[in-house]
Amino acid sequence: MTTTWEDLVTTALLGTDRRPPVTGGAGREAPEALLDEAAVATVRRRAGLCPAPAARRPEPAAEDPRPALPAAAARRLAMLLSGRPGTGTGGRRGTSPDLMELLPQWLAAANSRGFAAPPQTLPALLDAARGRTDLRPAALAFAGPRALWLARLNQDWRFALRAAPGGGTALPGPEDIEAIRQLWQEGLFAERVALLTALRARTPDAARELLAGTWATERAEDRLMFLDSLRTGLAGGDEPFLEQALSDRSRNVRTTAAELLSALPGSALAGRMAVRAGACVAVDRTGDGPVIAVEAPPECDAGMERDGVVAKPPTGRGERSWWLGQLVEATPLTAWSARLGGRTPGEIVALPVADGWQGELHAAWSRAAVRQRDADWARALLGAPAAPEAGGPGAVSLAERAKLLATLEGGERAGWVAGFIAAHGLSEAFQLLGVCPVPWSAPLGRAVVDALDIARDAGSYPWSFSGVMGLAERCLDPAEASRLDGLLAVPDEREDASPGAGGYWAEAFQRLVTTLRLRATMLAELDSPRN
Repeated sequence: MTTTWEDLVTTALLGTDRRPPVTGGAGREAPEALLDEAAVATVRRRAGLCPAPAARRPEPAAEDPRPALPAAAARRLAMLLSGRPGTGTGGRRGTSPDLMELLPQWLAAANSRGFAAPPQTLPALLDAARGRTDLRPAALAFAGPRALWLARLNQDWRFALRAAPGGGTALPGPEDIEAIRQLWQEGLFAERVALLTALRARTPDAARELLAGTWATERAEDRLMFLDSLRTGLAGGDEPFLEQALSDRSRNVRTTAAELLSALPGSALAGRMAVRAGACVAVDRTGDGPVIAVEAPPECDAGMERDGVVAKPPTGRGERSWWLGQLVEATPLTAWSARLGGRTPGEIVALPVADGWQGELHAAWSRAAVRQRDADWARALLGAPAAPEAGGPGAVSLAERAKLLATLEGGERAGWVAGFIAAHGLSEAFQLLGVCPVPWSAPLGRAVVDALDIARDAGSYPWSFSGVMGLAERCLDPAEASRLDGLLAVPDEREDASPGAGGYWAEAFQRLVTTLRLRATMLAELDSPRN
């Protein structure tokens, strides 16, 4: 009698006492008989298995022509990839550096030197990039073509194909007109976006003409993505196409087209917005001194909506102030000098604004300065870093100041933030530090360390500075490590200090010094001979 595999499984589940095996006896012999039957059934199943056709072997991975890492740097990469993220915020982290937080900096340094990733590290690199989207651009650039080859074989790594231009497909050169046309008409969406982006970087007019040829047949969500690619190389030649897009049936497309046109100070839309905004803002000279008077628009007409003004404000926002902000934001900043008596940006910003409109007006000017990359207006709206209003909400918030700082050259940006910290401390400086170039300049680094030292000596609650301390570990110049040795001792605690604060501060400064020295070693390893 033949016993099926299902019968054997049922007997094992019920127990041989309740269901004896077919070929065995009861009692102690039954379990052994069941195992014998299972062994025979296993051999029978394997012997009856028909071999399947052999799968096609994958094509070899593309060669990576970049030079190999120095041996010491390769070992360091393996160590960083095997590390685990630290707590990041709050709590005591001890004195050991957070290796995963150093990985982005290591990747940036390796990419700047043009090294190729060791093949054995590619799986760990892809796993790290999968878990942290902020790592993906640098990790995939370092991993190179072999990472894309691996991603085609493992579903968990398919994000690499989506992140790579064209999904890892080689794009045709600008001279291959027929291949460009065929890929644009027949390619996958990711391939078409990559093609348009690459063309826009090389030949902006050709990219725009390619898009215009199929614009009417594209889906709304695709039109929005394609339109966004025109930010690269945006110029006056794009204006006719963007003007047509103002009549698009998708509101998001219309809004994006209007935003791009407002970034062209000479565009017709920018001129229309300047007329509208100029009718709302003027200098009033009837009082003791000049004052900016504001009269918000009474309605949002069809022309305003076509030019990108969103009629319905967010919850809790007044309609007229919402419309005014959009008009001012889209107006060329160069128009305000003529409108407001030939004054410079600094003189305009210094004028008082009547009836409580200062916050709305200055915030709109700030958005315009960021959109138009106008450094003169950014400086005027930022003001002096030591000014009392710089430490509070003021007319321009700290979030807006961070965006304004990004329009300035790196050294000027760092100098402003250093002055802000020296005057106001670190409690409001975190988001400002985030826009400063790395490594921090010497004045900025000294300002941060001095402020941390002052906070420690004042008995401040130490965990409230953990975010700034984490930034300092990644952004301070490694050469500053020697200046910090005097901060490693546990200080005498004040009576009003937080319990255990002195020990925390000593640990935090020790971790900072250790991390800075590790960063210096990492850079030296990347520059060492490759043997």
